[in-house]
Amino acid sequence: MSGLAFLIPLALALGLIGLGAFFWAMRGGQFDDMDGAGMRILIEDEE
Repeated sequence: MSGLAFLIPLALALGLIGLGAFFWAMRGGQFDDMDGAGMRILIEDEE
């Protein structure tokens, strides 16, 4: 029973950290151009 008292807050804390990382990435523009990165790997540079 004491294991649950340790694991439940740990799981909630890890979930909040993951949610915070998701919102940080979303605010940083990581999901703005979802198709661009996939297409840039197919296009050759003309330098």
